[in-house]
Amino acid sequence: MTEKFTCLIIGAGPAGYTAGIYASRAGLKPVIYEGMQPGGQLTITSEVENFPGYPEGESGTVIVDDIRKQAVHCGAEIRSGEITEVDFSKRPFRLVVDYEREVFAETVIVATGATARWLGLETESQYRGFGVSTCATCDGAFFKGKTVAVIGGGDTALEEAHYLSKIAEKVYLVHRRNQFRASKAMQDRIFRTPNIEPVLDAVPTEVLGERQGFSRKVTGLRIQNIKTEDFKEISLDGIFVAIGVTPVTDLFVGQLELDAHGYIKTQGVRPLTNVPGVFAAGDVQDPHYRQACTAAASGCKAAIEAERFLAEEA
Repeated sequence: MTEKFTCLIIGAGPAGYTAGIYASRAGLKPVIYEGMQPGGQLTITSEVENFPGYPEGESGTVIVDDIRKQAVHCGAEIRSGEITEVDFSKRPFRLVVDYEREVFAETVIVATGATARWLGLETESQYRGFGVSTCATCDGAFFKGKTVAVIGGGDTALEEAHYLSKIAEKVYLVHRRNQFRASKAMQDRIFRTPNIEPVLDAVPTEVLGERQGFSRKVTGLRIQNIKTEDFKEISLDGIFVAIGVTPVTDLFVGQLELDAHGYIKTQGVRPLTNVPGVFAAGDVQDPHYRQACTAAASGCKAAIEAERFLAEEA
C-alpha cells in the first residue's frame, strides 16, 4: 500500500526535529526520515554552551535527543529510513525510501544539513570533539587563555582566527599556500592582530595528543613545509579546521534551485524554495550562520510556511 503524507521532513537535526514539533502542533501529522546521521553535526560536539535552555552546557547528543523527544511528544512520527530519490515535478511529490519504496507527500521540508570538510588525517578523527573542532563559535570558549590553531586560508578561516584571538592567548593560522585566499579587508584585520601568527606553505600531517582511558586531549600539530619539506611541531591546546562545509544537496540537483556552492536557494528570510510546497531549513540553505539555534529557528519557519501553504490552498 502506497503511503501519502501531508508533511514529510527529510533530515533529523535541530532543523528537522523542530520542524516536526511545529508541524505536529499545526495538525500536519509530519513524518521525519532521519537518514544516515540522526541528529546531524550537533552529535559530534562534545559540549555545547550556547544553545538556549542549557545554562550549564550539555553534550550535542543530549541536546538533539531532547529536541527529538519533544517532536515525538508533540506527535511527529520518526522513521529511520533514508530518502534516496525525489521527484518535485508535480504534487503530491514522489519520494523513494532506501532505493525501493515509494511514498508521496503534499509538502516537503528539506533539512539535510551540511557536512564539515575535514583534513582526512587518521589522528584528526581520533580527536574530534576532544580538541579538534570545525566551529570556533561553538567551541572557542573552551580555549580561553590557551593556544590554538586554525587551518584554512579563506574568509571563514580568517574570521574564525579573528574570533578566537579575542579568547585564546595565541592563534596560529595554518595555510597550505604562500598567501591567504580571503578578502584584503579580512587579511588586513588578521595582520593587525598581534596574537595571530600566520604559518604559510604548511600542510598538517598529524594531530598530536594524549590518551588515557576514555580521556583524550590535543597537545599539538605536526606540519610540513611544502617548499622545504621540513617538518615542524607546534604545541597546541586546540585545532579548528576551517576548510569549508558541503551542503547535503546531491539528492536535489535538478529538482531544486541551488547556488554556486550547492546550497538550496530560499526567498529572503523565508524558507521557500523555487518549488511551491517544498521548503528548506537549517544548514542546507544557510552558508552564513550554521548554528544549532538558527537551524532550529528555520525549522520552525519552514513548518509554519507549510501550514500556511496548505491552508491557502484549501
